[in-house]
Amino acid sequence: MPHIALVTLVVRDYDEALDFYTGALGFELVEDTDRGDGTRWVVVRPRGTTGTGLLLARAADEAQRASVGAQTGGRVGLFLHTEDFAGDHERMRSAGVRFLEEPRHEVYGSVAVFEDLYGNRWDLLQPA
Repeated sequence: MPHIALVTLVVRDYDEALDFYTGALGFELVEDTDRGDGTRWVVVRPRGTTGTGLLLARAADEAQRASVGAQTGGRVGLFLHTEDFAGDHERMRSAGVRFLEEPRHEVYGSVAVFEDLYGNRWDLLQPA
């Protein structure tokens, strides 16, 4: 098994999630297929990569709706690597992404925690 292909992220609405991930984060839309039952198969991933993508899955019931934005219990659960930390940080901040801290320069690299539109926490990280 060479890699994890997709990670599911439960969202409130396909289109608002697409706006955030393709607009504010600059991800590319890989697939958006109507499944014929009111659901869609929506995959995004960082632009220019062929690695792991996010399957944006609309919450189907109350239990799933309750998990939107809290899928990792308030911990950072997603890690977005960059080769241009300062440039990507500024671009994302200008696009309205909410950073929870100022950039930090740690032994392992430059990092800043941000939230997606639902409150899921991410690290923007340029490894050392």
